[in-house]
Amino acid sequence: MSKRSAGVFLLGISAFLYSMRTLAAALFSSGVQSWNAELFRSMISYVDQGVMLNASMIALVAGICYLLWAEISELRK
Repeated sequence: MSKRSAGVFLLGISAFLYSMRTLAAALFSSGVQSWNAELFRSMISYVDQGVMLNASMIALVAGICYLLWAEISELRK
């Protein structure tokens, strides 16, 4: 696996983890009779508790680093 493909893969993981926290909160609160923004924020904080957000940020930074590393090493050739 090249550095570019590893970077793109990590960016995909980051997007997946970030979207899963919203999807999990929506599924968790699907039986609620009335919706508002405050209720959804509380559902996200209840479902996520920072783990998926932190993991998505780590994957995002690692993916960007891998892509930059691939471009810098390509320019040096």
